[in-house]
Amino acid sequence: MESEENLSIEKQNSEKIISAETASQKIAPTKKPLDKQSKSKIINIPENNQKIAKDQSQSFINLALKDLQLSREKLEQELEELSKKKVQIETELKSSFSGQSDAIARKVKGFQEYLTGALQDLAQSAEQLELVVPPVIVKPSPLDENKKIEPSKEEEIIPAVSDTFKPDENLIRTCFSQFLEQPDFYAEPWKLRRSLETNDIEMLEDWFFSMGGRGAQPSRGSRSKNALVTAGIIAILGELYGEQFQTLVLASQPERLGEWRRCLQDALGLNREDFGPNSGIVLFERSDGLIERADRLEDRGELPLIIIDAAEINVEIPILQFPIWLAFAGNSNEIFEEDELI
Repeated sequence: MESEENLSIEKQNSEKIISAETASQKIAPTKKPLDKQSKSKIINIPENNQKIAKDQSQSFINLALKDLQLSREKLEQELEELSKKKVQIETELKSSFSGQSDAIARKVKGFQEYLTGALQDLAQSAEQLELVVPPVIVKPSPLDENKKIEPSKEEEIIPAVSDTFKPDENLIRTCFSQFLEQPDFYAEPWKLRRSLETNDIEMLEDWFFSMGGRGAQPSRGSRSKNALVTAGIIAILGELYGEQFQTLVLASQPERLGEWRRCLQDALGLNREDFGPNSGIVLFERSDGLIERADRLEDRGELPLIIIDAAEINVEIPILQFPIWLAFAGNSNEIFEEDELI
């Protein structure tokens, strides 16, 4: 009985040992994967750090590339704008005076250099030439014979001064007859709107046909009557020359010129615009301005009619060279009366 009990106890102990070994075997494999996992975790940590570092560096590189791309695009835009401005400035320089002058100067300089080179080549070639002067034989020519020049039988005929208006005598006398008629207060401008007396017509006949339209005539007694006779002369010359003549009145004081303007304006139906440098009648206080104006008219092929007031004591010599002029010779009262009043 005791042996059986001992056997049972041994069996129990052996079973406990076997169960313990089996339990240890079961526990042992669980420990191995834990070790593997810990090792793998330890190995994966630096790999993750490397990936993160690579990603960060790649992001930085991408940002830098973007910045470079943007700066490149800006530079390209600036270069394009600068090229446009350059083209615009070049066109402006070509169209401007300075640009054209610069281009002309360059062309002239190039042409000058070409000429200097050509002249140098020509001088060198001329130095190399051997020039021989051939003898010159002079033979008399029949064309060299002296011929007696016979004086021309036709002599130049110079017309007399009194014949200046002879071709237009009929027209002038027709105007004289019209001046003796009743005044036409509604006549056209530059036509005589007043009538003249017989002694005025006689004075005009002497001035036109005896003096040839240049000379002095006695005053009619007042400035208004002298202006009326002058208006008749202006009307006749208007029929002869049209707008190709200009009347120049000389009076040394503004008051006298004002009276001349009023009388002529009334007798010819004129306006204030007809008295001026570019109009039909010009008023002068000094003779030098009148002479200069008359010279300009003759240069343009026009005719100056010079009228000298009766109060003028002296007549400048250059005035006498012009073809048509009339000086009213006043008496002592007309010359000195106004000066005494002043």
